[in-house]
Amino acid sequence: MTDLFSKFDALIAERAAVLAKGIRDPFAIVMQEVKSPTVAIIDGKETILLGTYNYMGMTFDPDVIAAGEEALRKFGAGTTGSRVLNGTYQGHKECEDALKDFYGMSHAMVFSTGYQANLGMVSTLAGKGDYIILDADSHASIYDGCYLGNADIVRFKHNSAEDLEKRLRRLPPEAGKLVILEGVYSMLGDIAPLQELVAIAKAHGAMVLVDEAHGMGFFGENGRGVYEAAGVAADVDFVVGTFSKSVGTVGGFCVSNHPKFEILRLVCRPYTFTASLPPAVVACAATSIRKLMHAGDKRERLWDMSRKLHSGLIARGFRLATETCESAIVSVLMPDQETTVRMWQAMLELGVYVNMSRPPATPAGVFLLRCSLCAEHSAEQLDTVLERFAMAGAAVGLFADA
Repeated sequence: MTDLFSKFDALIAERAAVLAKGIRDPFAIVMQEVKSPTVAIIDGKETILLGTYNYMGMTFDPDVIAAGEEALRKFGAGTTGSRVLNGTYQGHKECEDALKDFYGMSHAMVFSTGYQANLGMVSTLAGKGDYIILDADSHASIYDGCYLGNADIVRFKHNSAEDLEKRLRRLPPEAGKLVILEGVYSMLGDIAPLQELVAIAKAHGAMVLVDEAHGMGFFGENGRGVYEAAGVAADVDFVVGTFSKSVGTVGGFCVSNHPKFEILRLVCRPYTFTASLPPAVVACAATSIRKLMHAGDKRERLWDMSRKLHSGLIARGFRLATETCESAIVSVLMPDQETTVRMWQAMLELGVYVNMSRPPATPAGVFLLRCSLCAEHSAEQLDTVLERFAMAGAAVGLFADA
């Protein structure tokens, strides 16, 4: 009998070798208590959270929590059904109304996760004979949406307007085309040159979908994302996002002004055949979204904290993925996997949690510690973080050749 797990043997051996050196598993962290958007108890110790994507700090907002508690008492723990059967409650419609108001669009569709939003939209919009043109560094959910569908897939070099145009020029002009872009790329924290990319896509007759999972809440005048900040809202056909970042709960969505959008509820399999979100979750999301419409002070603070961390790490000799602060994601480049894991553990032992990232989540050969800022981080917390980064870097010999 062939062991179906044998394909993972190399990864199993690699993981075992890391753990054998006394390093704990970076992907098995348990938070025993979460005290605030920026502090949790890990291994019995108070730890600064610097890797949660809780950009706007909405997870503990009193109004958000109250809305969830009320919905839990009024509607129960779950729906036990899909949106097209018994799974649409009043709260789901209110959540979609909040999204329409937030984005200023005519249509909104809520999915059970952000992953499913991309899986559903990408696989449904482009079919046989159509083309999906996507950035090579696109999120796994976008790639999986491509694989679930039946369209031809064309990749272009990361953030390269020149390569996008070259790829589009080669495609049949009469074919259906969907160009997929991300506002913020979550591994390196860099933003897309959407003004150039969207203009090229439109010049070649393509529809455009922008994933704003990591841009919603703090980019643009209204916090709608990088596409708003870039001034291309009129040319973007679909915006996909998630509730698990700035909104502070879980779920995904797509908003659009396309007049035929509502038919997607009947033909999008990851929407039609999935149980809908619990009432408490959509109540939390709707309340959070409406509060984010008036969160200018939080947006400004988040940018201040992000710039402080970025400049502080550079001043201490760390190599970062971006020369300047482009988003609330600050990625610290590491020379190899072993140094990355040792640095990650040193930071955790010093009371700071960050994300460890490696291929295939990152581009080939890229290892990094990924930090995500929160509007609720204090200046004092960031001073502590910077001090402990310097201590951890020295402890693992990161600056030995400096």
